[in-house]
Amino acid sequence: MASKSFDMIVIGAGPGGYVAAIRGAQLGLNVAIVEREHMGGICLNWGCIPTKALLRSSEVFHLMHRAKEFGLKADGIDYDLDAVVKRSRAVSKQLNSGVGHLLKKNKVTAIMGEAKLAGKGKVHVATETGHEELTAKHIVLATGARARELPGLEADGELVWTYKHALVPPRMPKKLLVIGSGAIGIEFASFYNTLGADTTVVEVMDRVLPVEDAEISAFAKKQFEKQGMTIMEKSAVKSLHRNPDGKGGGTVTASIEINGSLETLTYDTVISAVGIVGNVENLGLEDLGVQIDRTHVVVDEYCRTGVEGLYAIGDIAGAPWLAHKASHEGVMVAEMIAGQKVHPVRPESIAGCTYCHPQVASVGLTEAKAKEAGYEVKVGRFPFIGNGKAIALGEPEGMVKTVFDAKTGELLGAHMVGAEVTEMIQGYVVGRTLETTEEELMHTVFPHPTLSEMMHESVLDAYDRAIHF
Repeated sequence: MASKSFDMIVIGAGPGGYVAAIRGAQLGLNVAIVEREHMGGICLNWGCIPTKALLRSSEVFHLMHRAKEFGLKADGIDYDLDAVVKRSRAVSKQLNSGVGHLLKKNKVTAIMGEAKLAGKGKVHVATETGHEELTAKHIVLATGARARELPGLEADGELVWTYKHALVPPRMPKKLLVIGSGAIGIEFASFYNTLGADTTVVEVMDRVLPVEDAEISAFAKKQFEKQGMTIMEKSAVKSLHRNPDGKGGGTVTASIEINGSLETLTYDTVISAVGIVGNVENLGLEDLGVQIDRTHVVVDEYCRTGVEGLYAIGDIAGAPWLAHKASHEGVMVAEMIAGQKVHPVRPESIAGCTYCHPQVASVGLTEAKAKEAGYEVKVGRFPFIGNGKAIALGEPEGMVKTVFDAKTGELLGAHMVGAEVTEMIQGYVVGRTLETTEEELMHTVFPHPTLSEMMHESVLDAYDRAIHF
């Protein structure tokens, strides 16, 4: 079989892979991309996008219940779970077909099949109709990751779910246990709790949303509890005893260690969200001598694996496990292959966003991490209750927190909780990219009335200059 030759082959068409392929093609490279399942990867099909569609439905449902506050009348408020899920799947499908169109438009050769490295610069693809042999000087691994499964807590799709099951639920949970309070766990907890499930979240660390600033975590926890969630911190699910009823339902008895003692509690549904593992298997990486550390490919700051001409981007290359990080790495690698001068992606300047209610967003160092790193810090805070737009929106619960280097005025980190903070965080991301100091941020005129004014006031507060608080 004659092999097909390309300048660059990308394995995996998620937000890292398809973006790398398109950028490579834009720069005149002859590019092939291999995908085994869905164009757009987990993000478009089973991750970022469909979860946001579900959460939008629950947000509207929540607002409908608050109609009276806004001088409105809404009676007989209810939801149709099947219709909510159907809308979410339609949003994913629209974007999935959009990726296919973009690849075609940019003349990228797209191949559906399972790829394996068959030696340096060689890729073997098993397709539905047979096999294809591809060669290229540059190969980009963008195979992503999947849900981590802990022994004894494995998903079965009926009583115990992963994020995939939770996106197309066979029924509405009445009593729900969510294991893990990272972004995935807390988003599903938020969605199902809003729709009426009695929701408990178990987190092994000392606080929910453990990667966030401690003050933001504490604020979010208070809001979750106000909404009726039970939050168990410094706790671990030791075992699950399943009692199926033979009709797709039943109960799960969970043995949970809380403060050193074991408690037994019963639920009808469990969602496991205890992290992810990289898709490194069956790729032929070991034969090439690629270094793998805890299911992730070891790369340098330019996403190079140590094997000449082989790169790894996105989730398979390690934290932060974010779609936008993968896309940016994809662009960087494609430009590097095309001979352009590139800047490495700096993880500390990548924002993290969680779309629970209230939303959480952050970039850079937390106050604790900044102090650990040896910085003397100035910290500013501003509450939503002091902002006119937040009050007008009926969203007075929230906070913006900024952390500066006291010596240089460098913005070290920004942390937010409240309505629409996932949109606002980008202002601080741009600020960090431009290496801004408190002075430029203070001199920036923020429009009124907007939620973004709180970003300005938080900066002013760090230097004891806040006006409205």
